[in-house]
Amino acid sequence: MTKVLRRLALQTQGLARKPAFSKGLQGTLQAIEHLGYVQIDTISVIERAHHHILWSRVPDYQPSYLNELVANKQVFEYWYHAAAYLPMRDYRFALPAMEDLRNNKNRYYNGTDPSLLKSILARIEQHGPTRLRDIEKQNENTGDWWNMGPSRRAFERLFMQGDIMICAREGMEKVFDLRERCLPDNIDLSMPSVEEYAKYLFENTMKAHGIFTKKQLLHLKTGKPIRDAMQAIIDTKLRSGEIESIQNKNHPDTYHHIENKAASLRFQNTVKVLSPFDNVLIHRDRLNALFGFDYKLECYVPPAKRQYGYFTLPVLFGDRFVARIDCKAHRKLKQLEVISLHLENGQLASSNNEMPGFMPKLIAELERFAKFNNCDSIKYPSASFAI
Repeated sequence: MTKVLRRLALQTQGLARKPAFSKGLQGTLQAIEHLGYVQIDTISVIERAHHHILWSRVPDYQPSYLNELVANKQVFEYWYHAAAYLPMRDYRFALPAMEDLRNNKNRYYNGTDPSLLKSILARIEQHGPTRLRDIEKQNENTGDWWNMGPSRRAFERLFMQGDIMICAREGMEKVFDLRERCLPDNIDLSMPSVEEYAKYLFENTMKAHGIFTKKQLLHLKTGKPIRDAMQAIIDTKLRSGEIESIQNKNHPDTYHHIENKAASLRFQNTVKVLSPFDNVLIHRDRLNALFGFDYKLECYVPPAKRQYGYFTLPVLFGDRFVARIDCKAHRKLKQLEVISLHLENGQLASSNNEMPGFMPKLIAELERFAKFNNCDSIKYPSASFAI
């Protein structure tokens, strides 16, 4: 696909040269509302994904902002295609998934002890915000709070069906409270119809990505009703001229939001080191179609079969993904280790001048990235790396 489409996609995602969002807490809320969700992940070789995604877009981002926004009842945690922070204004669109849990449509939670569910709810109602470890110590004495047992499954069920919500995190440990204590006043709790839910998915995706596929719109959504509702929206938007189809024989059913054509596309070749769970990367087919970047996160691959490293981070240079860099934050040493750097197709090899200035800009970005990871120094794989 063309350079213009790549740049429109990056600008829509808030990854262009000029910051798309305000600073601080307000900018963090703006970013989450614009993106529609920010994925949560527990891998901690560097700062966790949800913080990394926001740091890439929000000037002066601080990890404490997410707890503040949850406490202010402006965002909440639930499931999108994975665990995520979501805008509180979209809470009603989590209700269908919650209803499915109540109707026992998730086999994993079937058989949860009803008396344990009632006990947990009673304990939270009486004592307020509660961690899983509080219940286990009181009722089961099963050991560490991360132990997979009846209490954890009961907590998860109560959370997934909407009886309790996460009101804070202490590191990655969740603190739960009753839903009514976590929701703002006058929030819309009406169950959306299939058509309303499809419109929510469509508008979220169009706003956040600008260029998108039908597969992306329906990611992990199954059933004829939602497919038919989404197709009806696509057909209506095509007829009205709000979107247009992009002809690509290898990637059919790709669409472009027409409004983005008027966007400014002033790009400089700045470098960004992104999270593997970044919103711009998460739909791999689209990523490959737009950027020609075939990316796979290898932490789930056996070590002997890894090509690039355990947790390689995509490197964006201007409007192209040009490298993968494997980093690890040694927190006790306050040192960021650069384990390896792999350039795409040798296009940035020192023997050519296709993209001059990349290495100095990468070094500057890594210095900024080290500070974000609370590291004072950087260990490079060779003495010549930083020259």
